[in-house]
Amino acid sequence: MTGPVTIVAPAKLTLTLRVTGVRDDGYHLIDAEMVSLDIADELTFRPADRTHIALTGPTAAGLSAGEDNLVAKALRAVGRTAHVTVDKRIPHGGGLGGGSADAAAVFRWAGVDDLELAARVGADVPFCTRGGRARVRGIGEVLDPLPFIEHTVTLATPDFGCDTAAVYAAWDALGGPTADGPNDLEPAALRVEPRLAGFRDALGERTGEVPVLAGSGSTWFVPGAHPGPGRVVARTVAAFES
Repeated sequence: MTGPVTIVAPAKLTLTLRVTGVRDDGYHLIDAEMVSLDIADELTFRPADRTHIALTGPTAAGLSAGEDNLVAKALRAVGRTAHVTVDKRIPHGGGLGGGSADAAAVFRWAGVDDLELAARVGADVPFCTRGGRARVRGIGEVLDPLPFIEHTVTLATPDFGCDTAAVYAAWDALGGPTADGPNDLEPAALRVEPRLAGFRDALGERTGEVPVLAGSGSTWFVPGAHPGPGRVVARTVAAFES
C-alpha cells in the first residue's frame, strides 16, 4: 500500500433470527437471514508502522478508538498495521453491525477471506465481510449466499443501545423462548430495555406496519418507505465482488 485506500462498510440488517442452541463455551447458535444496507461507514487506510484509529462522523461520539475497537482487533487478526480514519454513519448500539462492518472492511482491505478468523473478531464480521444477502448459521461463521433482492425498509433507532451479551443472557433466563414474530431475541431485548416498547408502538402507529427488532436491538424496522421524523429509509445492496 503506497497511498490512502477507502473502503465502504455497509450496515447489516437481520431480517429473521432464530436462536437454535448454545455451545459448551456459552456462544449462542443462530439461524438468520441478513442483508446489507446502503447506510455505511467509510474507512480510509494509510501506511503506518503502528496502528492508529481516528473516529469522525455524526455517530462517532462516545466510541473508543483504543485497542478494544473492532478495527484494531481486526488489524491484529490479519497481522497488519495502518492509520485508519473511520467516518461513522451507522448508529452505535442499534443492532446494525457498525463495529462489525468496520472490522469487515479491514478484512477486505487486507485481502483476507477467512470467515472463521473473522468470527473470532465478532459474530457479525463474517457476514459483513461478504455482504449482500445470506443465511447465517453457527455463531455467524457459516454463510449460505442468497439471491439479491431489492428491498426498502424504514428504520427507527432509539437514542440508546442494547447490550448484546445482556440480551442473550436474558434469553437464557427466559428459558430460550421462540418468539411469535421473526426474531427470537425480541422478548429478551424488551426485558433488558423496556423503553423499546414505546419506540416499537410509535413506529407501528405511524407506518401501519408491524415493527421487527433488528438483531438484539435497539433498532426497529418495517417494510417499505415511510420517511418522517426519527425514521431513516434504507435500501438493500448487493454482495461485494470477490
